[in-house]
Amino acid sequence: MSGKFPITLRGAELLRKELQRLKAVDRPAVIAAIAEARSHGDLSENAEYDAAKERQGFIEGRIKEVEGKLGNAQIIDPASLDADGRVVFGATVELEDMDSGTTVTYQIVGDDEADIKAGMLSLNSPVARALIGKFAGDVAEVQTPGGRREYEILDVKYI
Repeated sequence: MSGKFPITLRGAELLRKELQRLKAVDRPAVIAAIAEARSHGDLSENAEYDAAKERQGFIEGRIKEVEGKLGNAQIIDPASLDADGRVVFGATVELEDMDSGTTVTYQIVGDDEADIKAGMLSLNSPVARALIGKFAGDVAEVQTPGGRREYEILDVKYI
């Protein structure tokens, strides 16, 4: 992983909690499972041992991945942003679909935090890229797999 990548304060906290759980709960549990499987004797045909070792490899890999992400994270608190109403990373944006008239609200977040159902839009998504730098009242054109869409920016908040 090279260079810094943006993450919200909330996203960094979720990663820290995951890391804590991996180290304090999951790692000790898998070590206990390996010890239990070892006690059953012959390891060459011990499926529980193999499964526990595989799980241990996954947990250790995820610990390294999360530590790397936190080490390279540029943590941004949306509430402390002062972007003069411009859409930037961390901003919460209310949009109106110009075709259907429906309104949606998204927060622009990092890839690891993105969850469209929760209104968390990846910075690298076509919609977010079209919104960055614009202001309330602007119209953003987005090329989507379903065709070209237009969204009017109704409001930009830093919360």
